[in-house]
Amino acid sequence: MTQAVRHDAMRARNLEVVLGAVSRSGPLTRAALAERTGLTKSTVSKLVGDLVDAGLLAETGPARAGERGRPGVDVVLSGARVASLGLEINVDYLAVRVLDLTGVVRFAARRERDNRGSRPKKVLGDLQALALEALAETHRLGLEVAGAVLAVSGPVGDGVLFSAPNLGWQDVRPADLLRLPVPVELDNEANLAALGELWYGDGERDFLYVSGEVGIGAGLVVNGALFAGARGLAGELGHVVVAPDGPRCRCGGSGCLETFAGQEALLAAGNAPALQAFLTALEAGDPAAREACVAAGRALGVALASAVNLLDLDRIVLGGVFTQLYPWLAGPVSEVLSARLGGLRGAPPVLSASRLGGDAATLGAAGRIVHRVLADPAPFVSRAQEA
Repeated sequence: MTQAVRHDAMRARNLEVVLGAVSRSGPLTRAALAERTGLTKSTVSKLVGDLVDAGLLAETGPARAGERGRPGVDVVLSGARVASLGLEINVDYLAVRVLDLTGVVRFAARRERDNRGSRPKKVLGDLQALALEALAETHRLGLEVAGAVLAVSGPVGDGVLFSAPNLGWQDVRPADLLRLPVPVELDNEANLAALGELWYGDGERDFLYVSGEVGIGAGLVVNGALFAGARGLAGELGHVVVAPDGPRCRCGGSGCLETFAGQEALLAAGNAPALQAFLTALEAGDPAAREACVAAGRALGVALASAVNLLDLDRIVLGGVFTQLYPWLAGPVSEVLSARLGGLRGAPPVLSASRLGGDAATLGAAGRIVHRVLADPAPFVSRAQEA
């Protein structure tokens, strides 16, 4: 019995090693995989066959030039069998996204709506309808959804959304209210957006991702891994105090960054009814809109300077609506960072806009399941063999 357990564990580990090597460096032949992994050619051939049968790998064209011996066949990740579902509840929209194992988006939908003050059951019922639409399309494409992750704006733990002041929610278990045929996990929107940036953005492995929406969150990535804090509550940048005597915040404090640089604060200062109108005013050179961005950028710079001093950051990525506002925010943010950090560091961290924009959270949510499958393909291989 002990020997069987050891054999199963070794096989599971070897499946992970082979699938991971193809994921990182593919396409690869079986011979190249044996060389990279240190496994025998016969072992690699059997593992690759099992992964192909499970729909996790696929064979494609001839090997690259220079292959020793008889030409082999490349294997690559397959997007034909396994998929994942990313969900998001934000203050002013609901979103869903399906990724296959290769990271290709197979379905995406977003519904603009005001969720403030809405009952959790109502919002989650509407999200459920959108998720079921995504699952139906996924099934039509012949894909099996391995799981779902729900992104929410607020601190979470053990499946509980502790507080979402901008929604008016307290101690809610969103996943329990979603009746879906796949397991649903819960995490903070900014954390998942940071993972989306890590996996599907510019490929940087160390950065602070700042999510600008009605609320402002942040996700810290260190050496390619998310740092969530002792209780998973790290990243509440929007409630860092930038002006102790500033406006009251929904969290109960005063002078939080969110009261200066959150979407509602920006629109109010710029006399704009909606984000698109605000962007149009900025492009037209409207003084009120541009001054609102300057004030928001300076407040954001103050908060980020404190984060840089504490965490020794070299790169900051602005996401969410800050991506669209980047041309007007970047200057004020950079000026404050240079003024506050120049004496200690010599140069401020690199500041950039996310290429993913508002898609980052659902990409990170779905990507978490994709990476879990890549890290442990054995259950899918076993399931395929039992079918």
